[in-house]
Formats: sequence, structure tokens, C-alpha cells
Amino acid sequence: MNWKGERRKMPYISKVHRKDWDKVIKEILETVYIDTEPGILNYIITKILIEALGETPNYKRYNEIIGVLECCKLELYRRKISEYENSKIELNGDVYE
Repeated sequence: MNWKGERRKMPYISKVHRKDWDKVIKEILETVYIDTEPGILNYIITKILIEALGETPNYKRYNEIIGVLECCKLELYRRKISEYENSKIELNGDVYE
């Protein structure tokens, strides 16, 4: 398993490689109860990103990391949050009537 080797294949990793990464993610999730405090999730993500920056980060690498974060945010919104908001519009009515 190698962060740098998979980097060029992101955001969609082959199912074969996902199994390896999912094992690591599962271990983290079994160790940390993320629901209790957003700061814990922030800490975990920050530590991963610091490691991903490497020993000599440069503008290009910082830019790539910011891009990853922005795409994660947008994908979460597109796939989960907008669905939730649509269900609340159905329940409570639309503000933009």
C-alpha cells in the first residue's frame, strides 16, 4: 500500500486497492469514536495531510492537498448533504417558493 503510488489514480481507486485502504480505515474507525467530537476527525485528517505533504512541501503539493480537501467537500455535499436538504425541503417546504 502506497499513498504516492495511488495518488495518480485518485479519486477512484480500483476495487483491489480499496480493500487494502479500507482495512486501514476500519482500524482507525474501530480505535476512534469520531462521532463524539469533530476535533478528533480534524486531528486525524490534519495528521494524514501533514504526512502527505512530505518532508519538503512546495506550492504545488500544498495546492494539490487543498484541491483534495475541496473535492472531498464538494463530493460530500453533492452525494449526501444535498440529498438531506432535499428531504427537509419536502418535509418543511422550500425557502425559494
